Amino acid sequence: MRAFSLLPLFLMPRVISRTSVPQTIPELRLTARMALWVLARPRLGASASVKRIAGRLLKQPALQGVVQAQSRLGQMLCHDCGNLRDRRMGLELLRQASRAGDMAAQLELARLYLKPRCYEPKQARQLLEQAASQGSVEAQELLNQL
Repeated sequence: MRAFSLLPLFLMPRVISRTSVPQTIPELRLTARMALWVLARPRLGASASVKRIAGRLLKQPALQGVVQAQSRLGQMLCHDCGNLRDRRMGLELLRQASRAGDMAAQLELARLYLKPRCYEPKQARQLLEQAASQGSVEAQELLNQL
């Protein structure tokens, strides 16, 4: 019988730290799916603390290139964060997702390009055309307004 097996679990020494074990891609995609699911719920997704947790869950998959995570995290950073650095990061994530062909990112980035803060109508039109070619009715309506 081993002596340390009688110790409570929280007193046992930790051999493996969290940072020493790399996460695999399927685990990252699971966290991204979980964060997207939480954000899609109206009551949960409106809470600032839930958005903060979901942002943390989406960060690693977005950096690894998961397009849906890039799109949703970019939207959150552009709309829900007050500082300029987060908005810039959000714009860059939306650009990456729109280059990968994500219709929601293309539409959101076009909306941002039509605002006075970063007014770029040529790029907005190009993104709206790409989103409309994928079947977005909202993008087609915005194109008709331009």
